[in-house]
Amino acid sequence: MENELSNIPYQGKFIEQVEAAVLGNISNEQFGVSELADLMNMSRSSLLRKIKKQTGLSASRFIRQVRLKKGMELLEETELTVSEISYQVGFGNNSYFIKCFREYYGHSPGEVRKNGFEEAPISESNEAESKGDAQNSFLEQYRLHLLVTMVLMLCLAAFLIFQNSTPNSEITNSHITKSIAVLPFKNMSSDSTNLYFVNGLMEASLNKLQKIKDLRVISRTSVEKYRNTDKTVKEIAEELHVNYLVEGSGQRVGDQVLLNIQLIDASRDTPVWAEQYNQKVIDIFSLQNAIAKKIADAIQAKVTPAELERIEKKPTENLVAYEYYLKALELLQTETKEGLKAAIPLFEKAIEADPHFALAYSKIAIAYYYLDIYQVEKHYADVINYNADKALLYDPKSAESLIAKALYYMDINEFRYAIPHLEKALEYNPNSSAVVNMLSSLYANTIPNTAKSLEYALKGVQLDIAANDSIGKSYIYLNLSNAFIQNGFTEEALKYINLALDYNPNNYYAPYLKIYIQYAKHENLDKTRKLLLKEWKKDTTRLDIMQEVAKLYYFQEKYDSAFYYYKKFVKVKEENGLNIYPQEDLKIGMVFEKMGMKKRAEDFYKTYAAYCESDQSIYQPASLAMKYLHENKPDLAIEQLKLFASKNNYQYWILLFLEKDPLMKTLKNHPEYEVVVQKIKDRFWENNRQLKKSLKEKGLIN
Repeated sequence: MENELSNIPYQGKFIEQVEAAVLGNISNEQFGVSELADLMNMSRSSLLRKIKKQTGLSASRFIRQVRLKKGMELLEETELTVSEISYQVGFGNNSYFIKCFREYYGHSPGEVRKNGFEEAPISESNEAESKGDAQNSFLEQYRLHLLVTMVLMLCLAAFLIFQNSTPNSEITNSHITKSIAVLPFKNMSSDSTNLYFVNGLMEASLNKLQKIKDLRVISRTSVEKYRNTDKTVKEIAEELHVNYLVEGSGQRVGDQVLLNIQLIDASRDTPVWAEQYNQKVIDIFSLQNAIAKKIADAIQAKVTPAELERIEKKPTENLVAYEYYLKALELLQTETKEGLKAAIPLFEKAIEADPHFALAYSKIAIAYYYLDIYQVEKHYADVINYNADKALLYDPKSAESLIAKALYYMDINEFRYAIPHLEKALEYNPNSSAVVNMLSSLYANTIPNTAKSLEYALKGVQLDIAANDSIGKSYIYLNLSNAFIQNGFTEEALKYINLALDYNPNNYYAPYLKIYIQYAKHENLDKTRKLLLKEWKKDTTRLDIMQEVAKLYYFQEKYDSAFYYYKKFVKVKEENGLNIYPQEDLKIGMVFEKMGMKKRAEDFYKTYAAYCESDQSIYQPASLAMKYLHENKPDLAIEQLKLFASKNNYQYWILLFLEKDPLMKTLKNHPEYEVVVQKIKDRFWENNRQLKKSLKEKGLIN
């Protein structure tokens, strides 16, 4: 067999040994640089230097390329699905595998399999050039790495249960005695085309259990990696941090369904309940309901009458429609463009067979939403809305119907209307990791509410972290750390930002956030500015850090230095038509005015005023207060600060930097200054205390 990394310029037995070590652990997503160093009997730093010297790659990139080359080999030589391949080569998240594969080869796995592309991988130099281009657009990176956080959150990803190697933390699952994972069912039929039907049984069992609030049910993306695992029940349960596992195997023979299923107590590795079913396909929905109720009864989960009603509700009375639905669902879950496009006509056939099939309408809306994500200009808003409305018409109490409508609002950037639909969906499906992660992202980025962002981030960690590889986990912990620090939990924030860096030392945003978390401890502007400058020099295209450095100089009233960085920032921003950081335009204008550029400064004052007028967030009064201070209207500024002092769940950064602004110094002699500033501080810490109490009561922290 040809060398699997023939495109990488290296020589010598050392790299061959390193490659062999990676291939020997190819399916272990936790196998990273530290594990490789241990296996090679080398220090981490020595390994990094040697790999870099001989290949020109970082160790983590080298490992990833070994995984991708093996993925290409499996794609070409086997009939495994893309999802199965991604897990076999150590990518815990299918979407991330597809993304990396496309970046490396220039085509998605689906395109390669369909069209037989044989192009060489993108060269390292071209990849670096592409990366550089991407870094010139801060918005692209922000969307990629932070929206869930996410996106990771929407398509996205996802989010999260601790591995054994995770250090002790404030997050706890110990209060949850009823936690369960439904492992992928095995297809016992010789006909591989029946896999979609067996997977459908597994999916239905999972979905019905997820409707029970008294259970914590791990997501399908988290359990998919165990489809072909040789790990023991105890090992799987420890990795997923659950008490119970459901295993099943089945086959379809004509109009008969044969199913073996068992519920296992993971701590004892013994069956709690087992059953063998032999029923006609026509009884499939009764079978699904019976399984869910038997499992809930066996582990003594409390099921409310409303939850029981939702569990027993049939998605359709038409088996032909259901058959099309299951086939489409299998394609939808490949998370590829090709899969989405192939799934839609099958969902439409399901609707032809049953025009009232709400679940099929909702899945069409979801498929079109994710197709629209790839578009700079949205194309499918109307069709998303139509199908979402149809889903709600025929089943208004379905989580999927509500999610579909929420995605329509997100597609047209009306995020405030998405929130109530998602929160209602969570009432109907308390274990939906997709909804939890969307809410965490929205509350962090578009509808600011620090408390809710942290609560949903913690819930996401409980439900879905096992679905992600080390890089995915790194960005999830970054998001969680950010949520902690915004609420004033400095020690917890520091703990999770360190975890983010442990999982991926090359995490793009983690060092930046860590600098500010450390500032929250020492409040030393000089030290923080020097650390930011050091980070910025690693990549001088970083607009986020560039404007932060300028802002710290502004706080210290070193206007000439602030101007140096603001001028660079403004130039790149304007050349690329970027509408970012509008809340900073007042500071930029003041710095430009200090440097004698009064006319230019006026432009920034106007844009800042427009920003204040259009801002509908809780921060509007604080922004207006600064505007009035600049206009020498201290009484109006005080009134706005009083209004802001009545708000809840604002970011800790307000407390840390509000009084550092030179404009605030002009207000210090106002008779109400100290009282109103103290009210802002007291409000924040009261929110902090209430949030801590609430999170403890909900079992999300110790």
